[in-house]
Amino acid sequence: MELSFPQNRRFDVAALGRVGIDMYANDINCPMEEIRSFSPYIGGSPANIAMGTAKLGLKTGFIGKIAPDSFSRFILSRFQRAGIDTEGLAYSAPGANTQIAVSELLSPEKANIIFYRNHVADLLLEPADIREEYIAGAKLLMISGTALAASPSREAVFTAIEYALRNQTCIMMDIDYRPFTWKSKEEAAVYYDLACEKCDVLLGTREEFDVIEGIACPGNRDDGKTDARLFEKRAKAVVIKHGKDGSTGFTKDGAVYEGVVFPAKVINTFGAGDAYAASFISGLLEGRDVGECMRYGAAASSIVISKNDCSDAMPTREKQTLYLREHQAAGR
Repeated sequence: MELSFPQNRRFDVAALGRVGIDMYANDINCPMEEIRSFSPYIGGSPANIAMGTAKLGLKTGFIGKIAPDSFSRFILSRFQRAGIDTEGLAYSAPGANTQIAVSELLSPEKANIIFYRNHVADLLLEPADIREEYIAGAKLLMISGTALAASPSREAVFTAIEYALRNQTCIMMDIDYRPFTWKSKEEAAVYYDLACEKCDVLLGTREEFDVIEGIACPGNRDDGKTDARLFEKRAKAVVIKHGKDGSTGFTKDGAVYEGVVFPAKVINTFGAGDAYAASFISGLLEGRDVGECMRYGAAASSIVISKNDCSDAMPTREKQTLYLREHQAAGR
């Protein structure tokens, strides 16, 4: 695989996108009307990924916009406690809101999450908030597709991408498609496709790639055709996830990897993809092949879905290594 990373950088990874508060119910297997209390955690896919890479020991920075409120004080304190650099965070003007997500865990098979994203600060990120030297100081820039959903955040993402290209910073996108943040699938397809053209690594579910294919290759559901089209651009590695059926990874040199699925006692599936992405990034930066990165990602997902939260449940290096060793011994 042609993927390589610049050395002697301040950060291993800089994540860009939304950060908010997840309110997880302390009462599981319980409908909303019977829940007695909730606990707050860091939320938002790129923020969860940053928490995951930091817990794995990677030097992690974050680029985004937060509201000048008490929720942002919570965010800053949790980031700083995790060792995540916050110099890339900017404040919005008063009146913007921090994203809030409230969960209801009815059963391992059924869970609901309610998002409050009215005039959210993260979508107010502007090109002027993006500092080139911050991105030039990272080996990898991880962008979240949700940040493409509206202006001025959309333009800020493309500004960050151009800075990364100019400074040989590897670019990875976690597609993170949330239908309610977009005006239409067609709008999402256009901007996702434009961003994909400039990314080195792409990670998403089959359903998310279907959205990207909506205009450029409508009706395609074939993983091989999807990766072939992306490899005509800049992409060097593409991973397409299929939920409980695992994942398939492709590299530009023609290698194909089938991902594994580890057994887990499922409590809360929210954040499984973020855990996968964090460990996948860690594996790439350690020089592992895509198949091994996928294995590490699957292990992290299984660990997280057995807990009642996401960001705090991200595994440490030691916990992940022990988990993989135990399952290897069991022949998995």
